[in-house]
Amino acid sequence: PSSPLQPPGLLLTSCRSFSNNKIQVELDESSGIAMMKFKSPPVNSLSLEFLTEFSISLEKLENDRACRGVIITSALPKIFSSGLDITEMCGKSMEHYAEFWRAVQELWLRLYGSNMVTVAAVNGSSPAGGCLVALSCDYRIMAENPKFSIGLNEAQLGIVAPFWFKDTFVNVVGHRIAECSLQLGSLHPAPEAHKLGLVDELVPEEKLMEKAAAVMAQWLALPDHARQLTKTMMRKAVLDRLVAHREEDIKNFITFISKESIQKSLRMYMEMLKKKK
Repeated sequence: PSSPLQPPGLLLTSCRSFSNNKIQVELDESSGIAMMKFKSPPVNSLSLEFLTEFSISLEKLENDRACRGVIITSALPKIFSSGLDITEMCGKSMEHYAEFWRAVQELWLRLYGSNMVTVAAVNGSSPAGGCLVALSCDYRIMAENPKFSIGLNEAQLGIVAPFWFKDTFVNVVGHRIAECSLQLGSLHPAPEAHKLGLVDELVPEEKLMEKAAAVMAQWLALPDHARQLTKTMMRKAVLDRLVAHREEDIKNFITFISKESIQKSLRMYMEMLKKKK
């Protein structure tokens, strides 16, 4: 089958793919567009391994002169990404927590600060860290299915979204919506997410990739340098804030996540997830 980014009848001669265990990447050199698909069943949770592969894939594309934009989506039906892998934050060593959190920071710094055009094609639910991935892109298109929801719902698990999650969210939806949504740990069904501006467009599921390709073409029609400098101007202050406080942010995470009360609520949440299965 021809790729949605490629007119039918053209041979995929200019397509290069590199896949690792959890992320599949195909770069169409003729269009300069890469397709990145999460494939880590059952729910694309952001484990240490997943985060590391994600950052390496982004770095490869960033350094590839042929690549100008990347569409990020999921290879799994009904789920974009369930967010940070709770098992990485439960009953592990301080060193492990530090390594894990550094990988979360690294991914966000790379994605939010990317020179490429980044379009999230959200083809399923996207809570917490999954929402952060979408928020960090330049543009978000979501499948028009009220069963799919998106939001930073950390408060529901008894944990708190860090300042840079909050900053990214505020920059998309504004202060008041972010304040309510974060305090309540809301997960917004797709139509509501669109109304709040959390996603830019809703399209029927079968049209998602076609729409992502059209949006990408629109963004790539501009001279790269002008767009990149504008993006940097808009995002630099937020990125710099984490860079300046990176070690402190890791320490705060370790202190918070190792509290017995927090460990207990994470364990309860994991039990609840097991029962759902």
